[in-house]
Amino acid sequence: MSDYFNFVDGLVILAYMAGIIGFGLWQGRGQRSTRDYFLGSKNMPWWGVGFSIVATETSALTFIGVPAMAFGADALTFIQIIFGYVLARVVLAIVLVPHYFKGEIYSPYQLFADAFGPAARRTAGGFFLIAGLIAAGVRVYITCIPIQLMFGISESGIVWTIIFFTVLSLTYTFFGGVKSAVWVEAVQFLIFLGGGLFTLCYIPTLMDGGWGGTLAIAADGGKLHWLNGAFTLAKPFNLWMGLIGGTVFVMSTHGADQLIVQRVLTCRSVADGRKALLLSAVLILPLFLLFLLVGAMLWAYYQANPNMPIPIPEARPGVGKNDYVFPIFILTKVPHVFKGFLIVAILAAAMSSVSAALSALSSVFTMDFYKGLTRRAHSEEHYLRFSKGSTLFWAVLLVLVAFLTREVTSVINTALALNGLTNGAVLGGLVLALWWRRGGAAPLVAGMLTSLVCMVGIYTFLRAEVAWPWFTLIGATITIGVASLLRRFLRGFGGLTKGP
Repeated sequence: MSDYFNFVDGLVILAYMAGIIGFGLWQGRGQRSTRDYFLGSKNMPWWGVGFSIVATETSALTFIGVPAMAFGADALTFIQIIFGYVLARVVLAIVLVPHYFKGEIYSPYQLFADAFGPAARRTAGGFFLIAGLIAAGVRVYITCIPIQLMFGISESGIVWTIIFFTVLSLTYTFFGGVKSAVWVEAVQFLIFLGGGLFTLCYIPTLMDGGWGGTLAIAADGGKLHWLNGAFTLAKPFNLWMGLIGGTVFVMSTHGADQLIVQRVLTCRSVADGRKALLLSAVLILPLFLLFLLVGAMLWAYYQANPNMPIPIPEARPGVGKNDYVFPIFILTKVPHVFKGFLIVAILAAAMSSVSAALSALSSVFTMDFYKGLTRRAHSEEHYLRFSKGSTLFWAVLLVLVAFLTREVTSVINTALALNGLTNGAVLGGLVLALWWRRGGAAPLVAGMLTSLVCMVGIYTFLRAEVAWPWFTLIGATITIGVASLLRRFLRGFGGLTKGP
């Protein structure tokens, strides 16, 4: 490490860690109730929430993995999926956001209770808790692998890296709740955006032909190819996969998943919630295009300079060989100080995903489960203490999941996809809650469970034939179809479900 990393780089990283923790604690001071802790007193500015949404849905894997896609066979074709990401936000801002400002709503799963009762609410919340915990834990582990390379950490030392990431994010999330998380995520978004812009501008300075020469090499190698009009269920990425599959996928992640919805709920009004989502729509396309272009330029650079000072490590479950290219470039080719800044950008992306997961898991566990299951009402002080204890509890579980992922590597790919496997069930349930408005919980719960079983089967046996952007659409269709059929069947036996 002494060949590539010096004291100044370390000072930049330490200054960032100290500064971001201090900033998070300062922003989150004065928490007195669960409304403060989980909703930020519903007083967050829409632009900060918009930045936070983008930071929440991205991670260190975005910073590292998106360039890896462009460096590899996908070129820029992933940008077609992002078209759906933009379209979904516009639809959600118009249609769904008003429902989240009707009363004091802490999570989207309260809409399930309004329509079908507490059993439906806990089913949807349980789907989120399980899938969200596993996805967050696996994300932390996989993020630590390139960090392990960059800092020269031994295989056994990766456990301490996992603990480090989690504790760092827990520090300000525990004391400041979602308000701290949102403000820190907004800053972290600006940091990793700056890291991407620096890299995009820096790589051409290392090439003889500058920008023109670098883009010409990338174009000759097919790395600027982005459009595929063929309709397929399997990869490669295509326009229909983005406009249909990507749109439905983000309607679930941003409309029915507490990880993102919680941020929208911190806004002051429907208008602010809409503006936050639309701001994220404006930002997400250029952000992903930026990192895809970084990958294309990295490919062009290594065509002209094929000898890497550090050999690319072998692929691991969840991390391909191309995922190491950007970290190796940062470590070996970026000047000191800027090197520290780019490592800070990776840390920022990793921390934003951890803090978002901790706040969301704690809010659902407290408000959708504990508060509804207690036999008597407690004071706000009691619920606030429980909320903080819950945040700590989920942090411990997150570390444990990340550790088990390291020990049982065969579960990694399934765990990464699990969030996508449950998204369709929850989105389908939310559509029915808004469409039917009232009824018994049995058809909905049966539809969601059937969807989960079917999607696990599709992923296990047909993942080569069906790409992940289609998973949410398939899962939602199964949920709605099974629930509708069962509801009609039960009505035939004496009206065992309520509703029109």
